[in-house]
Amino acid sequence: MKKLFRKKIGLALGGGGARGVSHIGVLKVLEEAHIPTHLIVGTSIGALVGGAYASGIKPHEMENKVEAFIASEEFQSSALKSLENFFAGEGNSFLKKIQSFLKNQFYLVQMLLRPSILPAEQLAHLIDFFLPDINIEECQIPFRAVATDLNTGEIVVFSSGPLRKAVLASSAVPGAIEPVPYQGRFLSDGGIVSPVPVETARKEGADIVIAVPVDRSMPIQEEFRTARDVFFQASEITSRIIEKHELEGADVIIRPSVKDLHWTNFSRAIDLVKEGEKAAYASLPTIKAKQSIFSLFTRRLHGR
Repeated sequence: MKKLFRKKIGLALGGGGARGVSHIGVLKVLEEAHIPTHLIVGTSIGALVGGAYASGIKPHEMENKVEAFIASEEFQSSALKSLENFFAGEGNSFLKKIQSFLKNQFYLVQMLLRPSILPAEQLAHLIDFFLPDINIEECQIPFRAVATDLNTGEIVVFSSGPLRKAVLASSAVPGAIEPVPYQGRFLSDGGIVSPVPVETARKEGADIVIAVPVDRSMPIQEEFRTARDVFFQASEITSRIIEKHELEGADVIIRPSVKDLHWTNFSRAIDLVKEGEKAAYASLPTIKAKQSIFSLFTRRLHGR
């Protein structure tokens, strides 16, 4: 009897902080449409959502967890919430401007005196809230988390070991969360070198790669008034170029409309589940066509 060759579909879930909540909507639609998932590779928030799904948590459960986390006293009183308020803007009154200025100076001092603005424990608490305390090998769907070695610039792919630790390393946003020590390395956000881990999904055996980038619209600056403005715009450009290169290797790209939502704005993120659903629904015909083409190709290749 001839061996049956099964096509392997891999999901490459991109990083983007709060914008990555839209991944939940994508997973919901793929599951409802009975699109099989044989591998999940995630960067940053993509690793968090992807790891949760791979461990057996259903999309509707994740959605409930997001709502519960946002409403929790722990989040509302956290430094992450304060950072969200800072980047969201404080209004136009004189008092609000003074408050914004003082917070700006506070975060500047934090960056000069510490390796991060936020304590790592806050991100760890969020990850513990969403993910079970298991090893990656115990996931129901093969899962990989992508991080960056800050000393070498190498991609570090977690395929074994504690799930929570892998996601913490993958989600350690530079400057916001301190690097994660691991086996003699200092690891940070996978998005530094792999915003949407398409190449890793391919290397891990995916025949068809569905990529889900959650980057916001490229900001257009009317003027560059500070060194901070120039630095952040330059960082955006670098990230876009790296992402464009990776996405060239994807078979299907699902791009939820996340508009200009900042990565810290978790309070508004729950609305993005619907955007993920819309984008996934629109991509279903392309996904099914890719499946059909791949099946036909493998049948001819193996004489069936």
